[in-house]
Amino acid sequence: MKSLLEILKEQITNLPKIIKLALYNMKSQYANHYLGVFWNILQPLLQVTVYYIVFGLGLRGSGGSVMGVPFIVHLITGLFPWLFISQGINTGAGAIQQNMGLLSKMRFPSSIFISITLTNNVINLLITTTIVFIISLINGYVPLWHYLWFIYFLISSFSIIFGISLIMSTLTVVIRDTKNLLQNIIRMLFFMTPIFWVIEEQHGILVKIASLNPFAYLVGIYRTAFIHGQVPVYGT
Repeated sequence: MKSLLEILKEQITNLPKIIKLALYNMKSQYANHYLGVFWNILQPLLQVTVYYIVFGLGLRGSGGSVMGVPFIVHLITGLFPWLFISQGINTGAGAIQQNMGLLSKMRFPSSIFISITLTNNVINLLITTTIVFIISLINGYVPLWHYLWFIYFLISSFSIIFGISLIMSTLTVVIRDTKNLLQNIIRMLFFMTPIFWVIEEQHGILVKIASLNPFAYLVGIYRTAFIHGQVPVYGT
């Protein structure tokens, strides 16, 4: 079994290859689509529209505001990082299994396939975050230095996603049901993470679950970078 240091070295050594293959995957994914890579922007925006209609206009009755920001802004600053986290884990978990043929033909460290899928997701995140950044900057929600929290979010979330994907991708090769189970767990965690609901408005067991949910912490950090002044502390 490889040590963590060896795996990290593999990523650094193969970094140019990881970036090149990630960009190739992104282009080939939408090669036969009229809108091409623009789907990387349209897909999350369409999801935002659906969730806004259901949770903003439906359950809440009106868009309203959340802690001084419009609900739609609260929603996208929760949904965009969540899409990065959930898609990163789901695609990372199947990265090795999907590339078994390539692994048997070429001398690739299996771990770099996880980094390739995560790099794709990072690119998508940077695209959607540009929208959030522009909205935040125009409205002056936070001091300029708060945007540095996004770097912390990126490093910490990438590390957590990579670690989970490394374990789950190995299990997926051995036990095919692992990926299906993981998808359902991720779906459940979506509702346990304060994306469309507000943790400050809740009480009891839901608050306790959210305080121990690492993804809720990461979403909180993302919001700190762009719309909130308060820095979340994990476990509180």
